Amino acid sequence: MYRLRKTGESLTSFYGLHFPFMKQAKSSHRYEVTLGIGGNIGDVRRRFEHLFFYFKRDRQVEIVRTSLILKNPPFGYKEQDDFFNSIIVLKTSMQPKKFLAYLHRVEKRFGRRRSFANAPRTLDLDILFFDNRVVKTDDLTIPHASWYERESVVIPLAGV
Repeated sequence: MYRLRKTGESLTSFYGLHFPFMKQAKSSHRYEVTLGIGGNIGDVRRRFEHLFFYFKRDRQVEIVRTSLILKNPPFGYKEQDDFFNSIIVLKTSMQPKKFLAYLHRVEKRFGRRRSFANAPRTLDLDILFFDNRVVKTDDLTIPHASWYERESVVIPLAGV
C-alpha cells in the first residue's frame, strides 16, 4: 500500500493510495486553498486516506491534488513521536474565516484535542495559502506564518 523512500537522515517520504493524487476535471468552486496536514497520534497515514475520502464526499470542497507523505521529527515540543505531513490542495467557495471554522470541525471529527502549542495530535489542518489572498487577524494568518522555514511543508509542497 505504501512505498517508502529515505529523503534524508531524519526524513522519510511515503507514497500511498491517494498521496500523491491529481484531479483532471475543472471545479465549480471559486477559491483554491493549499492545506498542510499533519499528525503523530495513531495510524496517521491511514487517517490521511480517510480524510481524503471525507473531503471527496463533501460537496463544500473538491480535491485538486495531494503530495507525498513526509515523516519528520517534531519541532517546538520535541518529547513526542515523529509527525507525518502532506499537502492537500482543495477548491471551495467558502470565504477564509468560514473555511477555517470548517477545518476546525473536520479536525474535531478526526479526534483532534487542543491542549498546548505543538502538542501531539491526531490531525492538524493548516491553511497555507488561500488563492492569492493575504489575511492577518487574531485567529487567521494567510499565508501561514513561517511555512517556508518548515521542511514538513516545503518538501511535500514541492510535489504539488
